[in-house]
Amino acid sequence: MKKTLTGIVTSDKMDKTRVVIVSDIVKHPVYKKYVKKVKKFKIHDEKNASHTGDKVLFIETRPLSKDKRWNLEAIL
Repeated sequence: MKKTLTGIVTSDKMDKTRVVIVSDIVKHPVYKKYVKKVKKFKIHDEKNASHTGDKVLFIETRPLSKDKRWNLEAIL
């Protein structure tokens, strides 16, 4: 089973590549306070269909470049 994630596109300046932010709220193990964790992913967008601000669904794939290991599945 391949992993799927959803996030928001923050950059569409590169050709066929998008930078997507995935945020999650987790409880701190010591202080028991909820903290927002943010991670950036570079995803492959073959048709340059998504733009900044779009919510997207992306799926794990083979390494496409040094940083890209995810492929655009759908724009939500």
